Amino acid sequence: MSAPTTSGPAPAQVSAPLAQGPAPAATPAPGSVTLDLTGRTALVTGAAGGIGRACALRLAAAGAVVRAVDRAADGLEELVRAADGLGGAVEPQLLDLTDLDAAEAAAAGADILVNNAGLQLVRPIEEFPPEVFHTVLTVMLEAPFRLIRGALPHMYERGWGRIVNLSSVHGLRASPFKSAYVAAKHGLEGLSKTAALEGAPHGVTSNCVNPGYVRTPLVERQIADQAAAHAIPAERVLTDVLLKDSALKRLIEPEEVAEAVLYLCTPQASFITGTSLALDGGWTAH
Repeated sequence: MSAPTTSGPAPAQVSAPLAQGPAPAATPAPGSVTLDLTGRTALVTGAAGGIGRACALRLAAAGAVVRAVDRAADGLEELVRAADGLGGAVEPQLLDLTDLDAAEAAAAGADILVNNAGLQLVRPIEEFPPEVFHTVLTVMLEAPFRLIRGALPHMYERGWGRIVNLSSVHGLRASPFKSAYVAAKHGLEGLSKTAALEGAPHGVTSNCVNPGYVRTPLVERQIADQAAAHAIPAERVLTDVLLKDSALKRLIEPEEVAEAVLYLCTPQASFITGTSLALDGGWTAH
């Protein structure tokens, strides 16, 4: 899901001499875990771009029917075109996750749920608009609760299910000026663990994936906001702010995150539940 227009200045055009990640690919890279999701139905929120798009394509490449949920119609149309010829299918679903009843209904019948949609606003707490705080918590915490609630009856009936919550390193660590985002991600961590404990007797796993800064439009907006907050050029935000605590000095690519999400859906990952998989370049090693 794209951030609201209240989320700050327009995205900065950033060019930094950082190492690039692997080239984007919709199909599995050589050496990927064999994954066949034929017959499975997956729902991915925030699927029109960034991590959600990469996850939707990877799931479809593995044979799943993917319900691609987003409020960006143009992005969903482009996603459907990109998925043409993959083993599964992408079914676009235009939905604003602030409509919580519709979100819960959309999850009925899903075998795999990827809670990915998010938005960000960088402001000091005393300047943070309460209405934006409310929206962030609605989209990034309450909507995942309602989606999980809608998906679990079907998963329990089938005795199999996978819930993957796209958290963040900010689900494990806090940063200044990100009160709503950090609060939502910390709450998502607790929700995910609770779902893991309740789902275990029914063959349902629930985990968080915790990337550092990913090369997405959301991060480009953060770069612009942080540049304004710290009064420094946008190109310095990456090295001096965003990647200051990361041992690996580059952004992670959406396709790398999608591989981790997909691994959690494999038979080999059936004993992994209630945990958080950090893809943070060594940030939390401090």
